[in-house]
Amino acid sequence: MKLPICRCLLVVLSTLVSVTVQAADNRLTPAERDAGWKLLFDGKSFEGWMTSDSKPSRRPIEQSAINPHRCGAYMMVHKQLWTDFRLKLDFKISPKCNSGIFFRTWTLKKIGGQDVGFNGLEIAIDDTRTAGYHDTGALYDLVKPNRNAMKPAGEWNHIELTCQGQLVRVVLNGIEVQKTDLGRFDKKNTRPDGTPHKFPFAFRDHPRPGYIGLQDHGADCWFKNIKLLDLSKRPKRTKAETNRG
Repeated sequence: MKLPICRCLLVVLSTLVSVTVQAADNRLTPAERDAGWKLLFDGKSFEGWMTSDSKPSRRPIEQSAINPHRCGAYMMVHKQLWTDFRLKLDFKISPKCNSGIFFRTWTLKKIGGQDVGFNGLEIAIDDTRTAGYHDTGALYDLVKPNRNAMKPAGEWNHIELTCQGQLVRVVLNGIEVQKTDLGRFDKKNTRPDGTPHKFPFAFRDHPRPGYIGLQDHGADCWFKNIKLLDLSKRPKRTKAETNRG
């Protein structure tokens, strides 16, 4: 059965509009705006961002993205503190890159001679194919991802991080790579299974309000489409809803 030409044109135009809405970088879709998502980076300026030394970035915006390498400090951070949230963004790394997404970084002051990263939690980003404590999707040095779902260096990845109470959930390129209960980390330097980790903290008691940061660890990496949904003022999810993600 042949469709009328006008109807065919409407179908084509509708498809093009849909693709345009989904593909627009550093913009909220109408559905995201209605749901309460916030755009943390507009692709044009560093408004709302600073280095972890509270200074402007030395590295200009590239490819409509933030590149924290050589920004002038340990990481680029969003100026607002967040507690419970869903964060989603796209990232791309250069070969042999080592970076990370920090969250709940409760202070930007260096304590005990350690990097400021010691004050928060990190989702690791590394140019590796394994799935260990320091590989992409890991809660750095605390929890391994169940698999390494990252694309090869030079390709864009999409990651979603949910922090709600003690829950930390990571979805990478549409695959859930971990769901962690920080309440189980009730001893310093010790994982729930009794093996050691490097941090002298019981993460069950880690402060929840903190900065979100993009780490410079010696190689180029790019972050764009950085969007956040604040969950701190929303009704708590039921156990069934949490299990569904």
